[in-house]
Order: sequence, then structure tokens, then C-alpha cells
Amino acid sequence: MGTSERKAKEKEEIKTLILNAAKKLFVKIGNEQVTIRKIAEEIEYSVGTVYVYFKDKNDILNELHRQGFGQLGSAIGILKSVSDPMERLKALGRVYFHFALDNPDMYDLMFNMKAPMEFLEAMQKEEWNEGKATFDVLRKNVEKCMESGHFKGHQLEPLSFVIWSTVHGMCSLHISQRVKGVIIENPESIIEKAYEEFVALIDKE
Repeated sequence: MGTSERKAKEKEEIKTLILNAAKKLFVKIGNEQVTIRKIAEEIEYSVGTVYVYFKDKNDILNELHRQGFGQLGSAIGILKSVSDPMERLKALGRVYFHFALDNPDMYDLMFNMKAPMEFLEAMQKEEWNEGKATFDVLRKNVEKCMESGHFKGHQLEPLSFVIWSTVHGMCSLHISQRVKGVIIENPESIIEKAYEEFVALIDKE
């Protein structure tokens, strides 16, 4: 490995270190309490080093969102080979909740953490492309189901939102361990069983 390749690798390693530390802090103490200084202290580097890679905290948050939705998009992309739209829709939900359960910190950051107003305003100006693309996959899949004779009498966008919010709710309750606070037999496996119940309901439509 040459000098330039080694330096490039070192830069990527430091960038990854910053992002992992920031993700941990965002989830642990919340966005409002996270500062560039705290991120620098977490990785034992100077504040200036963090600023070499990111202009501010929102820039870090944006990069984490991009990474998270990239991972989710790659997982969902595998389902393109499933030809039947209803089977693809069912599989889409399973991939979604497995992503959430396998990456709880990232999922919290993507969907549950209260974002700063500056970040939201930037997303409105530039469009939240990653989130929009993920929802579009679901909406197009539901549309294909409708074209195949499913969901008669339902509206495309509201129905797509219902499906997303239902699965999201299951994931969020599981990740936050709220399920354990309710008298449910086998709380660790309830999410998969609940999803299959949901699948059974939409399969009748």
C-alpha cells in the first residue's frame, strides 16, 4: 500500500470513528446534549480533527441518515427479484423490521430521534431524498398490489402510510422495550408473530 492509499484509509477510519461515536451519543444523551466537543472527547481526538471532516453537528447527522437509509435501501433492493407484488410487500415488511432489530441505534436515529430544526429545514430545502426513496418503494409496491386486484376500495397513499406506520410502531415498541412493560407471553418473539398477524390481515384485502 502506497503513502496516498494509506492516508486515504486513515482518513476513512477517522471519519467512521467520528460517525460511530456521534451515533452512540445521539442515541444515549439526545441531539440537544451532543456537541462537537463531546464527540471529540469520545474518540480522544481534538475538536479541530472533527471539523476537518464535518462542518457542524447537523452535517454529521445528515451523513448518519444517508448511511442508515443506504443500508436499508440495499437490504430492500434484494427483493426486486420477487415477482409477485403481494409476496414482495410481505417480504418488504420482514426486511424492514429485521433491519430495525439488527440496527436499533441507527433505526432510532433515522426514525425516532427528535431532529434539530436546522436539519429539518435543510431537508425541506433539499428534499429528504433517502427517506423519500424508501417510502416510494413501499408506495409503488402497494400500487402494484392494487393493480393485481388487492386492496379494492382503498387509497394508495393513505394505505401505504398505514402499512409503514404499523410496522414502524411494532419496531419502535420493541426497540424501546415497551413490550416488556406489558403482560405479554414471550415479548422477545412477539414482533415477528404480530407481523405475521398483520400480514394475514392485509392478505385478505
